[in-house]
Amino acid sequence: MTAFQSLRLPNGTSLPNRIAKAAMEENLANLDQTPSDHLLHLYKAWAEGGAGLLLSGNVMIDPQAMTGPGGVMLDDSQQLQRFQEWARIGRAHGAQFWMQINHPGRQMQASLGQTTVAPSAVSLDMGRLSKMFPMPKALEETEINALIQRFARTAALAEQAGFSGVQIHAAHGYLLSQFLSPLSNQRQDRWGGSLENRARLLLEVVKAVRATVSAQFSVAVKLNSADFQRGGFEPADARQVVLWLNDLPVDLVELSGGSYEAPAMQGDARDGRTLAREAYFLEFAREIAAIARMPVMVTGGIRRLPVVEQVLDSGVAMAGIATALAVDPTLPRRWKNGDSEASAELPPIRWKRKALAALAYMSLVKLQMRQLADGNPTRPGASPLRALLMEQWSTLRRTRQYRRMMQNRSHTRRTAEH
Repeated sequence: MTAFQSLRLPNGTSLPNRIAKAAMEENLANLDQTPSDHLLHLYKAWAEGGAGLLLSGNVMIDPQAMTGPGGVMLDDSQQLQRFQEWARIGRAHGAQFWMQINHPGRQMQASLGQTTVAPSAVSLDMGRLSKMFPMPKALEETEINALIQRFARTAALAEQAGFSGVQIHAAHGYLLSQFLSPLSNQRQDRWGGSLENRARLLLEVVKAVRATVSAQFSVAVKLNSADFQRGGFEPADARQVVLWLNDLPVDLVELSGGSYEAPAMQGDARDGRTLAREAYFLEFAREIAAIARMPVMVTGGIRRLPVVEQVLDSGVAMAGIATALAVDPTLPRRWKNGDSEASAELPPIRWKRKALAALAYMSLVKLQMRQLADGNPTRPGASPLRALLMEQWSTLRRTRQYRRMMQNRSHTRRTAEH
């Protein structure tokens, strides 16, 4: 199996090769939560880079539920023109372009000033950083049903805008992942308790999305192999969830791992286990690929062509690459043109405070994306501390703008009601 063979999906469409630009949170939206010119410029670089599949960063389904103040949001309140331009740019060189749709649940910072919701009233445990996140409100049955419809509506709008698919985000500790974990989901109703109940929301979202879009529109799921916390969502749980997804028309499952509380994407798990430096989740993905009826994709630390080939040789259908493509978006094209030794990475951050190191690493990734969005060379050797401080300042500024926008929307709504 080579990286540049096409992949036919269950819905009959094809990906031109086996390399995906995995999702990264860009935080490059306009103030009205639509894709900015900077975001379009960034995706132009990725589209020209040669990956067969582009996955967008988080596109949120509710303006009041954001992973960050500079995030994109798509619901019926938005005009589709900017999204249509984004889709056109992402697909211009033959790749499929899927919108990742998401809800943060309790992983929304208190500074955004919105009510935080989750399966249960269980707050994040991030040590001294815990105070950044409020105690969430447990969702009521009617709110859960409304959320299902929001996921479906955003997917329908993505198809109208010209995207070729959506990826439902059920990993990294966001809302659907929170329902899957017994640590964050302590409900006693049909949405909690047994794994079957905890997986119900994800399965209902998949069904609702698939019922809303056309048969040729790709529907994928991003799932944790584990959340790397004792007593949490384990590999055996993930295996069972994939078996249930087998019975639904899902076109691809991407496996990753970790959450804000245990940032496994950094290569360290909270309980002391260490993960391989590249293709962190490959061993588990190989096991899942053996039982999955849909193609499986693995993401986490991949940056070299031999590792991509190792992934494919193991029976996994797609290799997802994130950070390396933020450092060098042209890697797939370079590999295809014979530069098989090409690689790109950020230096690891070995600070004692793991949560802070994870924030600094994400800030460095965002710095690379902002460089590309501005049309400048990337800076992988930049100071992580400086990148973190710049990101915190940018977030502070965007947070003030976001809160002002939400206050204006609330005022406009109240005025209209009167």
